[in-house]
Amino acid sequence: MDTALPVEPYLERIGVPPDSVGEPDRTTLERLQRAHVTTVPFETLAITGAPFGDGEGEGVCLDTETLYEKVVSRERGGFCFELNGAFGWLLAALGFDVTRVAARMVGAIELPANHHPLVVSLDEPYLVDVGMGSPMLRAPLPLGGAAPPDDAGVAWRLVDSARPDAEYCLRYREQSAAWEDRYVFDTTPRGLSYFAATCEYLATAPESGFTGDPSVTMATGDGWLRLTPETFSRTRVGETEEEPVDPGEYRERLASAFGIALDGRSRRKDFLGQ
Repeated sequence: MDTALPVEPYLERIGVPPDSVGEPDRTTLERLQRAHVTTVPFETLAITGAPFGDGEGEGVCLDTETLYEKVVSRERGGFCFELNGAFGWLLAALGFDVTRVAARMVGAIELPANHHPLVVSLDEPYLVDVGMGSPMLRAPLPLGGAAPPDDAGVAWRLVDSARPDAEYCLRYREQSAAWEDRYVFDTTPRGLSYFAATCEYLATAPESGFTGDPSVTMATGDGWLRLTPETFSRTRVGETEEEPVDPGEYRERLASAFGIALDGRSRRKDFLGQ
């Protein structure tokens, strides 16, 4: 953990007044996780660059100082290795007992450690993840436990994995749909550098799901927003409204809905009453 980096700007970045943060307990953890997923977007612009001829992405680097500068100082987002990489640092700096773990997203390129969540030990161990696209996990989930539908109408549970290469399977269900597997993982502690090779591959390989068109998504109080080069959509409790986006609107949507200004810092506007 890099103790030279200040905690206060990170808390302000996610909308949590530093003097309001209490003891490292479950209530504080849930507050921080929900704040993070509703203020820091999952986005792949550092990999793909912005669309419409706006240049290449700057690439992904997993050292703590770079993650802090990107998420906090430049008010950007990232993908799982970056978001949980930074959030894991914040939680440890606030006194939480944090373990970085490796996961395999189901249905994606089946590489070891193609996803990076966190396990936080309190009265019992909890899965914590601020680095997924939609739907997002909004609260800590006990290992082997379940949670009722959240404000977006998504239920989550952790079950024993049937696979020999994993201990747990994270499952979710939207509305009345069937349960779906999201990812499998084990609880072996990993350093952030453990994910560097897979991160590099996913950020550069043509066959990676992250090197095509850029995608930006972020949780709202009751759903999530999503922006592609062609469309902007808002999902509320399972209902999605979508509208086309032309090239001239793209950067304004990035700034107004997600707080991303590719040429400088910008807080997002109070979009749609968030």
